[in-house]
Amino acid sequence: MSESGPPAVLSTPVGGSPSRPFVQLYSDGACSGNPGPGGWGYILRHPASGKEREASGGSPDTTNNQMELMAVIEGLRALKSSSRVEVITDSMYVAQGASEWLPGWKRNGWRRRDGSQWKPVKNVELWQAMDELLSRHEVRFTVVKGHAGHPENERCDELAVAASQAFR
Repeated sequence: MSESGPPAVLSTPVGGSPSRPFVQLYSDGACSGNPGPGGWGYILRHPASGKEREASGGSPDTTNNQMELMAVIEGLRALKSSSRVEVITDSMYVAQGASEWLPGWKRNGWRRRDGSQWKPVKNVELWQAMDELLSRHEVRFTVVKGHAGHPENERCDELAVAASQAFR
């Protein structure tokens, strides 16, 4: 369901403006079939206060990558003010896309190289929404191994799978 990879920290460091609140955004996406019914889930945690919020949603016809993106997008949309955000995900696609590929896609008119040809970026509307949200916050991405017992990642997976089942 989810992509996994070695633990890594990608993107811009969460340092910067101490006046911005620091939050952790745990996220995961799930899809039954690819494409098929899918769901996303996130946990937003404000470590200083201990407050947490969970949310989930889904779509009847989607892909795992789209749901991975939606989990982060919806989590960032839920923030009421500009924040320092650590996004914890098991999706290398999301972390690497946001950290490494996004600037080149924008520079190239939202196109990507495929061999010697230019092709449209897949999921471009979601990447454009992500780009706009990333510009509001100081964000870094931490990749964790999926389905490896990470409590928050496991909970996000439960939320995403439950949301996907609503569309079966």
